Amino acid sequence: MKTIFKPFLLCLLAFMFSISAYSQKKEEYHLKQAYKTEKDISRRFMRLLALGEFYKQNDLHLADSIKTIILKKSESLDPYYQFKALLFRAEISEIQGNQEDYFKNVLALQPLLALCKTEETQFELYYHLGFYYRSSLNLSKAKEYLDLALRLAKKSKNNEHIAETYSSIAFNFMFNNRKDSAFFYTDIAIQYARRSANKSFLAESFNTQARIYAYFGQLELSVAKNYFSLQLASSVNDISKMARYSREIGKSQLLISNLVEAEKYFKQSIEYSRQINDEHQIALAFSNLGSVYRAYKDYPKAIEYNENAIDVLTKLNDFNGLGEAHNNLGVIYKEQRLYERAAHDFNKALVFYEGTNNREQIAGVYHNVGTVFQQQKRYMIALNYLNRSIEIRKQFGSKREIFYTYRVIADVYSDIGKTTESLKYLHLYLNFLDSNSSFQESAKIAELSELYRSEQRERFISIQADSIQRQQQEKTLTSTKLEVTELKNNQKNYIILGFLIIIILAGVIGFYRFNQTVIKQQQKEAEMLQTLLRSQMNPHFIFNSMSVIQSYIYDNDIKNSSKFLVNFSRLIRLILENSPKEFIPIATEVEILQKYLETQKLRFEDRFEFSVEIEDKMMLENAMIPPMITQPFIENAIEHGQLHTIEGGFIKIVFSKKEEMLEIRIEDNGIGRKQSEKSKKSKDHKSMALNITRQRIDNLNNKYKSSGFMIIEDYDKTLETGTKVLISLPYQVDAQTKKTM
Repeated sequence: MKTIFKPFLLCLLAFMFSISAYSQKKEEYHLKQAYKTEKDISRRFMRLLALGEFYKQNDLHLADSIKTIILKKSESLDPYYQFKALLFRAEISEIQGNQEDYFKNVLALQPLLALCKTEETQFELYYHLGFYYRSSLNLSKAKEYLDLALRLAKKSKNNEHIAETYSSIAFNFMFNNRKDSAFFYTDIAIQYARRSANKSFLAESFNTQARIYAYFGQLELSVAKNYFSLQLASSVNDISKMARYSREIGKSQLLISNLVEAEKYFKQSIEYSRQINDEHQIALAFSNLGSVYRAYKDYPKAIEYNENAIDVLTKLNDFNGLGEAHNNLGVIYKEQRLYERAAHDFNKALVFYEGTNNREQIAGVYHNVGTVFQQQKRYMIALNYLNRSIEIRKQFGSKREIFYTYRVIADVYSDIGKTTESLKYLHLYLNFLDSNSSFQESAKIAELSELYRSEQRERFISIQADSIQRQQQEKTLTSTKLEVTELKNNQKNYIILGFLIIIILAGVIGFYRFNQTVIKQQQKEAEMLQTLLRSQMNPHFIFNSMSVIQSYIYDNDIKNSSKFLVNFSRLIRLILENSPKEFIPIATEVEILQKYLETQKLRFEDRFEFSVEIEDKMMLENAMIPPMITQPFIENAIEHGQLHTIEGGFIKIVFSKKEEMLEIRIEDNGIGRKQSEKSKKSKDHKSMALNITRQRIDNLNNKYKSSGFMIIEDYDKTLETGTKVLISLPYQVDAQTKKTM
């Protein structure tokens, strides 16, 4: 069946691309005509700028060629138009990777701001200055400008501007290695992007989240978010983003040595980039493909792709891209034991990275140079470069990369007979490796890849149906206009057209039926994923409860251990009965919470208080809730918030209904997140709970088309103590209750 439908799909795909190309040509024609016929000078300039923006999305070569014309036309106009022209030029330079020209144009905007103080121009400048200072590693200055941009975006209630500013703030925290804050602001960015109804902005918000996951080494989640970003960008035919997201997915696949998938996505990125003449993305993908062929040990091909990338990136003046390509060449020559050529390319990479002050990548090159000296048995020089790499990484970039350098240092000390030092660094590396299993990630990413391909097939059917409908409408309109003068010819055309439509519809229907089993399987997999995420809550909960019972037994406290066991047995029964379910009655969830809190209060000798509040209306409606959605945060409040050490410690849980959403508020006056994070164990546990809950909310949002969220902040923001958690979920009621309402 697959061999029968493949040619048919290829034909339909070509047909869809031809429709897309025709639509773009039509839009370009109208923009050119509007520019040519406009008499007013100012409006004529804005028509030209609109044409430039069109080229920026559809043909970067033409966008680059028109930027100088736009700048020249603005010189005789008001400062506002000069600002728009310079901004357009800056954005083109940024897309092409020419950071030097981009920053030069951004800084040139500052004098114009005083002459054209509109909120729009202020926002644009502050946003780009935030990016400039972040790239210069002046994170405090970047925050200052991003806060100004956010204030203006909120004032104008522009959800797209708010979303992209929050995304930029998230990157700021990422570079500061503040993981929780980075994810907190990406969640907010996604919420505002959803409100904008602009799928391109929503795709970019999810891509921000993907890049932050990748930065902190969570490749599985990074790939999942990027697949979703790619799907959103594809749905609106944003080819520029499709090219970039495909390349990022390829890089994640390369990191887990999934070379076939990596090669596929890099080539897909190149194909997308060629459609819009994006030489920069093509060159970067060439460099990435070079890394794939290096892994295949096809060194001539690897060198060829990197040298082709260098030719293009030199023309575009992309120092970061050139640094990456030369670093790749250095690794290739190192593996071939051509140490002089490797050193030559590593030195070039350092020069280019120094030009952009890219300290993170400089640390990576130092690591590679250290491995060269290690292979040459020049151990002291190797240690010098490896330690310099670690020193830089401790200040800049992802801290997890340090552990790979520790592994090389362990080998160096082993080679020179310093066993104690070798074991020390090997121990550090192995501890890191135990908590970052690439084998598990590889399997999960493979599953995600297959799931994404299935979703692509389903979406492809929908696009086909839409394109056929549009074709019918256009043909019907054309035939109506021509029927007066060409009636006989049109009769023949109608017959041919009808025959073609019947064939296409028959093919679509057949293909749709063929995919029904695949779609049903996807639904089952989604439900299984929900059950898996819920079940991950239980083992940790039971482990802690057993620890409490054990402590009473050791203390020979028969009365309290008996009382505790009664509550605990009821808890276990409730958990076993309700955990596999997607939703349970809210009364049951409240009973679980009360039983848990009573046992914990007993354990800590009544040293804290608790309350559980729920609106009467929700009980009458028999509201439903995902099981144990609140338990991890209550456990965190008690265990890691150390409520038993606080005078007047309390925890409060409130369930309420707001705008057809179920809102859960959890508040405590414990030691707070800042103090709690000093414990690594606490940090790891809370990170796991946050990730699982985020995934549960995302799955519910996808299934019920809702906009649920989770927000975590300090209860007392001045003292940075206590914790307040707000969770919003789709409001569900029992099916029987719904029928009687």
